[in-house]
Formats: sequence, C-alpha cells, structure tokens
Amino acid sequence: MTRAFLSAALVVLVSFSVAQAQEDVEGGKDHPLFSRMPGFYISEYDQKDFDSFQSGFVEGEAGHWEGKLTDIKYEQKDGAKHVSMVQIERNYENAIKKLGGKILYHDDRVVDAKIESNGGVTYVEVQAFNDGGTYQMDVVEGKEMEQEVTADATALSQSIATTGKVAIYGIYFDSGKSEIKSESGPALDEIIKLLNQNPGLNLYVVGHTDNDGTLEVNLKLSSDRADAVVKALVARGINTSRLKSSGVGPYCPVAPNSTEEGKAKNRRVELVQQN
Repeated sequence: MTRAFLSAALVVLVSFSVAQAQEDVEGGKDHPLFSRMPGFYISEYDQKDFDSFQSGFVEGEAGHWEGKLTDIKYEQKDGAKHVSMVQIERNYENAIKKLGGKILYHDDRVVDAKIESNGGVTYVEVQAFNDGGTYQMDVVEGKEMEQEVTADATALSQSIATTGKVAIYGIYFDSGKSEIKSESGPALDEIIKLLNQNPGLNLYVVGHTDNDGTLEVNLKLSSDRADAVVKALVARGINTSRLKSSGVGPYCPVAPNSTEEGKAKNRRVELVQQN
C-alpha cells in the first residue's frame, strides 16, 4: 500500500515537473511583431537594449545588424501536433511578407528579412532545428547605441603625444555609407577642441573598416568616411591646410575580424599626427 502510494506520488511529481518545464521561461514573451507556432513554448529568452548580430546567411554588412536584440528559443510541447522545419520557415516568411518585409535569405529551414516601417528598420532571423521540434528567433530593432563613454580633448591629446595617433569611435555612419550621423556631434566637438588647443598640430584623418565585403569597396568607403570627417571639421572652422584624409580599408586592424567585437573595433577613424 505504502509502495503503491509512493509510486503514484512519484508519477504525479514527474508529470508536474514535465508540465512545469513546458511553460514559458520566466520573463519570456513573444515579440510584438510575431506570434508563435501553435503548440510551442519559450524555453530560453534574452533581450539586450543594444547588441550586434551577424547573420550566418546574409553576407557582408547587409547581414550585420545592431540595435535592440531579442533572442527567443521555442520548443514543441509534448503531445503537440508535429510540424516540419519547412512549415515553420514558410509561416514566418509569409508573416514577414504581410508586414511588407524584404526577404534577404531563405531556404527550407531559415528565413532572414528586413522590415522597414514608420522610419525604422527591424531585422529578423528564424531558424528551425530538430526536424521542427525547436526553432530560434532573433529580432534586431535597429538603432544607434546610446553613447555613455565619450573621449575628451585632453585624452585625445595625451594619446597623440604618447603614440602619435588616437582612434575615434564616436563618429557614426550608416552601414556602407559615408554620411556622418548627427550623433557624432560630441566627438567632432572634442576634435575641434583638440585642434584649437594645439594650433601647431596638423592631422591625417584615416578611415578604417572591418573585412566584410570586397577590398575595393572597403578602401573607397574608408576614404569617403575620412573625407567626410575632414569636411565636417572644416565646416566648424578648422583650416583645411591642417587636415589630410585617407582610407586604408581593412589593412590595419586592431583586433581579429573573426568576432563581431573585433570588427566593431576595426571600424574606426584615426587621427594621426602629421608633424
């Protein structure tokens, strides 16, 4: 009697544990743009206010997305109707198209897309695994990082005095473009202070990229970005004779291009002392 009772209790506890395990993880929720496949629960959930994501299927900068990142893993509940990987991919592909999105890549288990709406851009990647038993969704709501660390003119001057150059990471451009974004104002202001405080200082403004894309495109992009910085400084009152621009593309990395963190460090503008 006691043994039978304990066995029954164990069955109840195991069943309860399995049921509990198939509930959404604490804090997990669907992204506002997309519902989930029926019969699935959220087993893992993570959201970062700002991060980078590199698609494994869209090459170059077109597959490098930055902004608010939501990462959701869905698993099928026990007893739910089986769905195939193709079924998952097609469902999300059709949902993206209904939102007016552009499909960047798709096959029988993966879809990558770009959705532009109300002046903003959102990227999404959905990958199905385990014969349709699980799938992963990554959604990146494109935005610039809120800059919390700024370089000041004194720090710039000290770096140039010590090494003859300084890397600037507060000058922002859209992917593949050379127009300086408005968020770059504080960094440009500090460069102006540096030059005004050191009237004998002349600078090479050198653009750098990561190694995504072709060498020819990166060389031109880095040159165009460096030239845009020079023009912005001249427009703020710096004599054009004190500045010369150049671009070296991916030739002078400061970190490996094998990671997103490394690529971010390699995308920069450097100020190099001329004399």
